[in-house]
Amino acid sequence: MSELTRIPAPDGVAPATQYSHVVLGTGRFVAVSGQVALDEDGKLVGEGDPAAQAGQVFENLRRCLAAAGATFDDVVKLTYFVTDMAHMPAIRATRATHIPDDRLPTASAVQVASLVRPEFLMEIEAFAVVSE
Repeated sequence: MSELTRIPAPDGVAPATQYSHVVLGTGRFVAVSGQVALDEDGKLVGEGDPAAQAGQVFENLRRCLAAAGATFDDVVKLTYFVTDMAHMPAIRATRATHIPDDRLPTASAVQVASLVRPEFLMEIEAFAVVSE
């Protein structure tokens, strides 16, 4: 794990409550493509259920990070693509089971008209920095 510094409220910027404004560190950069709610067999998990889909998406992110020798502690940025902002509470609740409030990464949330398949409610990508 790399040493990361989180800055939730830089001077002159309103404090963040669900993310950090800035995360910096040194090490190897890891980019994880947007993950959707497909299980290891390619089957949809949680049709119409944002909480179930968020659970599968975060499990997929965990597995992808592990493949690169990283964990959620190394994540510096999450980008949420959602078909409805009403899904964000389910995503935040799931995120809280993987990332404690004192280790929040930077984040962006974008509502999109659709994802690659209509049954997907969200797609989440991650960026991490791990020790070399």
